[in-house]
Amino acid sequence: MVEIYGVGGFILLVLNVWAIVSIIGSAASTGAKVLWVLLILLLPVLGFIVWLIAGPKGARRTV
Repeated sequence: MVEIYGVGGFILLVLNVWAIVSIIGSAASTGAKVLWVLLILLLPVLGFIVWLIAGPKGARRTV
């Protein structure tokens, strides 16, 4: 198990909380939200990176 201490751990915690709040507020289905949150909780670093790349995006505006 990887243990992260100090400022790096705090930054990771803040980023993960931000990601989870964004996931819960997204328009994704409930199942997708649950899977994303579980991924971030079980694999904090990798889960956040994967969510950042492939996660639910905000609504896109069309002109």
